[in-house]
Amino acid sequence: MTYTAESTKFFIGSDPNAVPATTAQFNTLSLDEQLAVMWYIYTKMGRSITPAAPGVARLQLAEGLLNEIKQMPFEAQLQAMRDLASSKNTPISRAYGVLGTNTKLAFWYQLAEWMKEGYVISMPSFYQLSTSSSQVLSLIEQLDFGQQITVLRNVVAKMGVDPLA
Repeated sequence: MTYTAESTKFFIGSDPNAVPATTAQFNTLSLDEQLAVMWYIYTKMGRSITPAAPGVARLQLAEGLLNEIKQMPFEAQLQAMRDLASSKNTPISRAYGVLGTNTKLAFWYQLAEWMKEGYVISMPSFYQLSTSSSQVLSLIEQLDFGQQITVLRNVVAKMGVDPLA
């Protein structure tokens, strides 16, 4: 099943503002805090995200981009992730920008998997959760699965640069 803002109305229950409020809180975090929260989310929810995103995503469309990042030195990998998250206009951000939202979810999932396996930079030691980022992570954890996916979709969709826009 593909999760969209429309389809997750079913999951939202009594608080229709939970997803937009959580997304807004996430967006107030610093760039590195955002990346840290994403890493924690993907490592905690990774198995759950897989059927929701990669199953419907065309990850093969991102394979070249993923492999390009995988071949970079660790510092360049971290900079590429920061550039994506900050929507800096770079070749990698433009290549990412044309991907569909589910493919973007799968892209970040694959990066998190590679981080765990040591193929790309592991979570930097300075990616400790601050009070603010811990609060955002807690908000996300309190959401039901559909809401969590929607927050992630909102976050990854705005990253990169769409060269066609």
